[in-house]
Amino acid sequence: MIKEDFLHYIWKFKLFSVSNLQTVTKESVIIKNSGEHNFNSGSDFFNAQLKIGNQLWAGNVEIHIKSSDWFVHGHEKDSNYDNTILHVVWQHDMDVHRKNNSIIPTLELKNYIEPKVLYRYQQLFSSQNKWINCEKHIRDIDKFQLSSWLERLYIERLEEKSKLIEQLLFNSKNDWETVLFKMLAKNVGLKVNGEAFFNLANYLDYSIVRKQLHNLKSLEALLFGQANFLNEDVQDYYYSTLQNEYEFLKSKYALSNSPSINFQFFRLRPNNFPTIRIAQLAALLNQKQNLFSKIMAVTSVKEYYELFDISVSEFWKTNYSFTSKSKKSNKKFSKPFIDLLLVNTIIPLKFMYFKSIDKLNENNIINVINQLKPEKNSIIDKFTELEVVSTSALETQALLQLKNNYCNKQKCLKCVIGTNLLVKNLHKKR
Repeated sequence: MIKEDFLHYIWKFKLFSVSNLQTVTKESVIIKNSGEHNFNSGSDFFNAQLKIGNQLWAGNVEIHIKSSDWFVHGHEKDSNYDNTILHVVWQHDMDVHRKNNSIIPTLELKNYIEPKVLYRYQQLFSSQNKWINCEKHIRDIDKFQLSSWLERLYIERLEEKSKLIEQLLFNSKNDWETVLFKMLAKNVGLKVNGEAFFNLANYLDYSIVRKQLHNLKSLEALLFGQANFLNEDVQDYYYSTLQNEYEFLKSKYALSNSPSINFQFFRLRPNNFPTIRIAQLAALLNQKQNLFSKIMAVTSVKEYYELFDISVSEFWKTNYSFTSKSKKSNKKFSKPFIDLLLVNTIIPLKFMYFKSIDKLNENNIINVINQLKPEKNSIIDKFTELEVVSTSALETQALLQLKNNYCNKQKCLKCVIGTNLLVKNLHKKR
């Protein structure tokens, strides 16, 4: 079945026989300029220039599957469409009129479209059982074209991630340190506890956190207390110390326990326990003062690893929770975990910050993400099966963007891969 976005694409790139075009009333049509594609409300193409019969026209072009869709959409009642100079349709089933009842010339495209283009379009959208529409042919895409497209997709993904940062900035009155704290909290929790950590960070006024940064015991007490981990009867000196400190802070700042925060331990490796992640977050904030400024100054992956090189406090070196012991270790952030923080927190934050002060250099961003190892998940595994093998985190992030925002939404005609397959070798033979 032909879709309207296909006709938009055909018209925009003139993928049809442009010689001897005629309207349904046999008037010749010569395309001087197909117009500017409009992705918002209003006519589909603005400022087109066409010669219809002996008259040169300048105006808008509207595109539909059937001519009668003009009336289905109520365009005959809308003066915004009075400047339509040509109605382009797949199938002409009736004349259409402007608001003043004048007939709009109609071009029926189905007899002019290149057969190969139509065949490839039908092949691309032929099966509902594919993982992605182009799965049989994606391996054949030119590597340079694919690489360029993946870079664009990655920047697009950063733009999307920036929306949350932008909202957090608005809520905090442009306090970048507050935003960093909330984004770090969200992402140290990973998928299982990310939302719980984010709720904790949102419920806790960062101005209070800021005042505890120089005192690790107070900072731990604040975070564990607000996370509802200090409500038990645990016979341990460290635990009692945190309880007492939290009661002092609770009274001093009129704190109340965070509601509806549900941290999960089930099926997590001990190093991913929320207690360990809170201890690591506290250690990071305590040991790396002025963290936001330091992050903005870092330019290499090696420097990031050094910046996030922290050790938890003594209790947590021999414990996974307040009641479970572990072999003694510093429980530092692993490099793969730091990579995740870079991908999901640090790079998006730097992207947004430098963009906000008009000093964004996309090449610097791309250089860092290209140094990180590719992520591993089911989507990336499937692309690997299709012989699209990722060599960096940029490519895996881009492929996630491709699958979720293009493949899943059938936006093949807005994808370089889909359009490449649609017109492959076509222009060489025209």
